[in-house]
Amino acid sequence: MTNVIEIRELRVEYPGRNRSEPPRVAVDGLSLSVRPGEVFGFLGPNGAGKTTTMNVLLGFVNATGGEAFLFGVNVREPIARQRIGYLPELTYYYRFLTAEELLRFYARIFGIPRAETDRRIDALLKLVELESVRRRPIKTYSKGMQQRVGLAQALINNPDLLILDEPTSGLDPLGRMKVREIIQRLKQEGKTVFFSSHELGEVETVCDRVAIISQGRVREEGRVSDLVAKYRCDLERVFLKVIGYEPPSGN
Repeated sequence: MTNVIEIRELRVEYPGRNRSEPPRVAVDGLSLSVRPGEVFGFLGPNGAGKTTTMNVLLGFVNATGGEAFLFGVNVREPIARQRIGYLPELTYYYRFLTAEELLRFYARIFGIPRAETDRRIDALLKLVELESVRRRPIKTYSKGMQQRVGLAQALINNPDLLILDEPTSGLDPLGRMKVREIIQRLKQEGKTVFFSSHELGEVETVCDRVAIISQGRVREEGRVSDLVAKYRCDLERVFLKVIGYEPPSGN
């Protein structure tokens, strides 16, 4: 069975600010794979290379070295991204649009027929629990509601793979719970979900496997239960151990 995501020895360098400054290495020989139907957590401290890796998969950034594949197709080929939905950490929408108008706009971009668009909009707004406010401008939504309409936007093309960059960032506990429930429903539908998060308690709840990266490299990868058993602690402490964090003496 072909992996949904296959990354092999990926390297990404950004040029220095001037000729005398050496390139900055954001991703350094990173390799991992994600199987069909998995919820995969992509973990690491700020600056570890998570967003850069996602940007390579999405075609926003070209790799300096190595290879990456989606559904067996090299990410350099546009066809590789036709089956993807994407939610960035910071969403920017036309705030005067309603949720229904926003989804209809993205459906037109994908060339989805009108009758199918109507059906998908109804189903997605029900999934993200925004049916009752579908005709309210997005500018009147809370942060959690905006994040959920972003999830609906990422799903309008019925993707097989959903890439989420910090989907619960800045949300209150109720908002995080609702996003977590949506991810679990998508898993039940057989979707593959690849997401980064700093909310390690949620990752431990919803993910099948995780990769922990630091300084652009995978430091640990495996099933959450296996990592917890290996290190004999919860996922948060596993994470801290893997990235080499040492608490101040006396704590």
